Amino acid sequence: MAWNVFKFCTALRGLGSIMILLVLGVVAVTYYAVVLTNYAPALTDGGVDAIFAFLILLLFHLLLGMLLWSYFSVIFTDPGSVPQNWRPKIDEERGEVDPLNESEFSGSNQLDPSNPRIRYCRKCNQLKPPRSHHCSICGRCVLKMDHHCVWVVNCVGAMNYKSFLLFLFYTFLETSLVTVSLLEHFIEFFSDGEIPGTPGTLATTFLAFVLNFAFALSVLGFLIMHISLVAANTTTIEAYEKKTTPRWRYDLGRKRNFEQVFGTDKRYWFIPAYSDEDLRKMPALQGLEYPSKPDLDSEDL
Repeated sequence: MAWNVFKFCTALRGLGSIMILLVLGVVAVTYYAVVLTNYAPALTDGGVDAIFAFLILLLFHLLLGMLLWSYFSVIFTDPGSVPQNWRPKIDEERGEVDPLNESEFSGSNQLDPSNPRIRYCRKCNQLKPPRSHHCSICGRCVLKMDHHCVWVVNCVGAMNYKSFLLFLFYTFLETSLVTVSLLEHFIEFFSDGEIPGTPGTLATTFLAFVLNFAFALSVLGFLIMHISLVAANTTTIEAYEKKTTPRWRYDLGRKRNFEQVFGTDKRYWFIPAYSDEDLRKMPALQGLEYPSKPDLDSEDL
């Protein structure tokens, strides 16, 4: 009998805010090691060392601020829920060339789950918009669901996917910066000379280096995977579902695929927010409607 990974994920629901506290704990240890223990005291030394320490601290705080902004945006932003009484306008598989009509719904305004042209969630007893999936952990359908992330105690979907990607991006930059800035101090642990500092500060520096180095490597792999997903305009779930499909109807080219996640306004690309104009003119950012390739729409007829 195959192992159901979703039962394991459901058990992780009990962790709740523990995962958030764990992330904040790593941030606290890192801040103590980098700022309070090693680089803030160097500001009083003067000369080149003080300038170097100032630059490290400036970049560290900038990246940390963006990391935390993105992180809490993922946590507190609803990934996207199906609006009440939502009805599809077109067949998801056939697109604009074969629009749905009122006759496909029963007169009692109830949906026909047996209609193959209508995506229906039997758990929520409601229609499923294009690219939405039911999350067994949240107990609801999520718009353009990518996955349920235990590190943010939330689903990653249409409304917070950009924030999640920026969280990965700034986490990689921050952990890489910490790894490089603490590398010299880490190497000193294996030297024969005497190392300045108390046992507590030395242990914190050692722990901060190991944790950040490990996170930098793991997040890099995860970041590369999601960059490839964005380039193909797909999600983790969709990549698994369409692994035998040679062409993907939502793949509009790398530039437009990128804009489907980050918007067209370059000023907002690196912050977890969208411009009002992008939200107004790009329905895909709302998670209910997505442009697709017309040639693939007609091929399905």
